[in-house]
Amino acid sequence: MTTGMDAVRQSFGRPDGFPRHVAIIMDGNGRWARARGLPRVEGHRRGLQTLREIVRHAGDVGLECLTLYSFSSENWSRPAEEVRELMGLLKIFIRRDLAELDRAGVRVRVVGERAGLAADIAGLLDEAETTTAANTGLTLVVAFNYGARNEIARAVRALARDVAAGRLAPEAIDEAAIGRRLDTADMPDPDLIIRTSGEQRLSNFLLWQAAYSEFLFVPTYWPDFSAAEFDRAIDEYLGRERRFGGLKAGVGV
Repeated sequence: MTTGMDAVRQSFGRPDGFPRHVAIIMDGNGRWARARGLPRVEGHRRGLQTLREIVRHAGDVGLECLTLYSFSSENWSRPAEEVRELMGLLKIFIRRDLAELDRAGVRVRVVGERAGLAADIAGLLDEAETTTAANTGLTLVVAFNYGARNEIARAVRALARDVAAGRLAPEAIDEAAIGRRLDTADMPDPDLIIRTSGEQRLSNFLLWQAAYSEFLFVPTYWPDFSAAEFDRAIDEYLGRERRFGGLKAGVGV
């Protein structure tokens, strides 16, 4: 039987209904390491290898946008040593992988709160965006120091400033006005959100944008998530019917 991903490979294009935007909550690094008697950092290091594989594969299958939840605004509460290790891995990823991403035509975008970040981290994020800004291949969105409630609060503050300055009437504030002030203003909403590790929650990720996303929760820990499992997730998505609150023609309530 030909699957949706088989059709992609056979046609070197995208079949009808292929997702434009897939977002992934990369969960389970620590539990992967603990199950093997390893320190948590080893799970994060192995997870970085998986990240590289999935980014390359997403570009190969013609995905338009891939968002990865790399570090939430709540993750700062983790032990200081673990946070240092995670910042180190971020630096390694940008310093070692940025040139390859740029050659592959990947455009890197970063969403999340920039205020208050250490200068070296903020500089690396800016470098990744600036270096790849003109690329037209896969858009890789890195959600770093990201929390959806924080994102919405920042958008509301921007609207409030516009109203106070007389640039915007309160009556003009609608869903589109809020959307234009989100970090993801010029991106399509995620069609599919995947969370690894078996947990079934959003964890403050893309709350506004996920209003009509499809969800897939897989038991695999992120370090073991593979390109083949990514393909199976796309096949699962292609078999679903999206109605966006409506009904399929000819179907009653």
